[in-house]
Amino acid sequence: MTQTFSTPKAMVEELRPEVPIHCLRPHVIRETARRFVQAFPGNAMYAVKCNNDRRVLRALYEGGVRHFDTASIAEIEQIHDQFLNPNCYYMHPVKSRTAIRESYHRYGMRTFSLDHHDELRKLREELGDLSQTTLVVRLEAVRAQAVCDLGGKFGAPNDLAADLLREVVRLGAKPGLTFHVGSQCLSPKAYLNMMRRAADVWQQSGVDLAVLDIGGGFPVAYVGTFPPDLSEYMAAIAEGVQEIALPPTTRLMAEPGRAMVAKGYSIVVRVMLRRDNQLYLNDGSYGSLMDMKLDGIDLPIRILRPGGEATGDLISYDLFGPTCDSVDHLPGPYWLPDDIIEGDWLEIGQAGAYTNVLHTGFNGFGDFASVFTEDEGFEPTLEMLPKTLRGKLVHNDADR
Repeated sequence: MTQTFSTPKAMVEELRPEVPIHCLRPHVIRETARRFVQAFPGNAMYAVKCNNDRRVLRALYEGGVRHFDTASIAEIEQIHDQFLNPNCYYMHPVKSRTAIRESYHRYGMRTFSLDHHDELRKLREELGDLSQTTLVVRLEAVRAQAVCDLGGKFGAPNDLAADLLREVVRLGAKPGLTFHVGSQCLSPKAYLNMMRRAADVWQQSGVDLAVLDIGGGFPVAYVGTFPPDLSEYMAAIAEGVQEIALPPTTRLMAEPGRAMVAKGYSIVVRVMLRRDNQLYLNDGSYGSLMDMKLDGIDLPIRILRPGGEATGDLISYDLFGPTCDSVDHLPGPYWLPDDIIEGDWLEIGQAGAYTNVLHTGFNGFGDFASVFTEDEGFEPTLEMLPKTLRGKLVHNDADR
């Protein structure tokens, strides 16, 4: 049974843990999901790849999530195992033939993504009759719109996308369009601009669109990055729906991940060694902290010191994980008090996205435990940066 504590610090004071501790806040995830589901004017598909912990998925379901963006048979199987008759969508544009057959015949999958004629051919050859399917063409996204650019690997250019839509209809399936602006997108207008481009492709194809999926990328706050409020993204999407005259028969969908779960999770690690401005931790990039290697994903960090508080001035640190591999390095600057010592615990906040799912046991490390905490989560503040850097933030730039 998972223990519950009032706060991560209370947990540290009682347990004095030697392994990393994942602090889950189901109540925070539940309310964050409810806000998104209520605000989005369509079906919000949670991107399972972001965090597949069963307790997280349960909290999302309790918050109103009924649709799941799945990218593999394993994810599809997990959702079907946990929920009765779930709405799953196979939104990976490249699938094995075995996965196509199994998802369709065993799990009742009827919505598939693609971005190439060869993938469409695979679907036709493996499924035969496509009249019960919705085939969603992934449109190539504009690059450099987000912290993590997802362009290049997937997506069809406009002419190919329009041609694929026509072929989907010719084969008897319902046509859809999707795109992904990139992970941690800081500009609400990126969605509006891509909706305009999708509308151009839709008009070029001449088909009646069954689905428009605007993908994921909805951001959260990190240290030095305070994105616009969710309401500004929803306003841009609503503007797009009106501008492109999206018919009521076209189902609008989205694939939120990070925005639903980041706040509901933090990780408590321990300092094993301080060497000048280098901190050696019992978790790292081969554990649950790989997302921190991306520029712009600076998770908030604070000291949890039983019986006391850190009082030193902020200085810059580099962080290293516990393995012997030099890749296990999270380059700074991470701004923390200068009186950190070996044995201190650190809480890393906003850690619900791309942490446990990327965890490995490399080099014999990787053990961790989980607890529930009753607080409202650990978010970044201006005070986590030196005063000289507080005017150089990325925030609330709705016109980008």
